[in-house]
Amino acid sequence: MTIASNGGDTALAATPPCPSQTDHLTAQVIIAKKRQNKEPHTPLEISWFIQQFMEGGVKDYQMTAWLMAICLNGMTDEETAALTEAMVRSGEVMDWSKSQPSSESSAVAHKVDKHSTGGVGDKVSLILAPLVASFGLTVPMMAGRGLGHTGGTIDKLESIPGFRAQYTAEEFARLLLSPSNGTAERLNAAIVSPSRNMCPADKRMYALRDVTSTVTSLPLQTSSIMSKKIAERPDSLVLDVKFGKGSFNTNVEESLELAKRMIQTG
Repeated sequence: MTIASNGGDTALAATPPCPSQTDHLTAQVIIAKKRQNKEPHTPLEISWFIQQFMEGGVKDYQMTAWLMAICLNGMTDEETAALTEAMVRSGEVMDWSKSQPSSESSAVAHKVDKHSTGGVGDKVSLILAPLVASFGLTVPMMAGRGLGHTGGTIDKLESIPGFRAQYTAEEFARLLLSPSNGTAERLNAAIVSPSRNMCPADKRMYALRDVTSTVTSLPLQTSSIMSKKIAERPDSLVLDVKFGKGSFNTNVEESLELAKRMIQTG
C-alpha cells in the first residue's frame, strides 16, 4: 500500500497486484462468477474490477450487469468488506491531522457524524448537525444526493440560492476548524457533498444504481454508505437506519440486517 498526502487529503493506493495474479481476469469472468453465484469473489477480484472500472477497462454497462447480479444474488460479509475497501481506495481520505490546531487549548473536539439511510421527508441532518455542534462537538457531515424515489440532503440544501455544497477535503477541514466571521469561534458543523476525489468509484456506481433498480441491494447500500464514512474518518458515527413505506427498506427485519452489515463493515 502507498500513502500520499496533499493538504487535507490522503490518497490511499493499493500496491498493484502481480500481473500473473490477474492475467486470467476479465469483466466477463467477474460478471459470470457473480451471476452463477457458486462461490464468492476473492478480494483480489473485487479490487481488480473496481480499479479497471475507474481506469476505463470495465465499461458502465459491464458494471451495471455486475451490480444487477449482486442485487439478485447478494454478497457475503467478506465480499462486502472487500468492495467497501476497494471503493475507499479509489480516491482520497480525510487527513484531519493536517488541520489540527497546534495549541493544546484549541484542540479539535471529538469528530462525530451521523448517516441516515434516507427516505421521503427525511430532514434530520438539517436539525441535528447544528444541535450537536452547540454542545462543543465537531460535526463533519458528508451527505448524499437523491437516490431512487428519495431526495437527498444535498439536493434540499442546493435548492437554497447561492448555497455551496461542493468542497475539496482541505477546504472542508478549514471550513470546520478555522475561526469564522472574524471571531475566535470555529464553525464546528458543516454539511457538504463528498469531495470529487473522495470515493469516486462510489459516485459512478451510485449513479448507475439510481437508474437500474439496484438501489435496494443490502451489500450495495452497505458499501456505498460505509466507504464514504470510512474515507471521512470521524471519531464516532451514528447510523440512522430507516424503514417503512417512504424508505428503501420497507420492513424492520431488512433494516436491522442493513444496520448489522454496516456495523460489521465499519
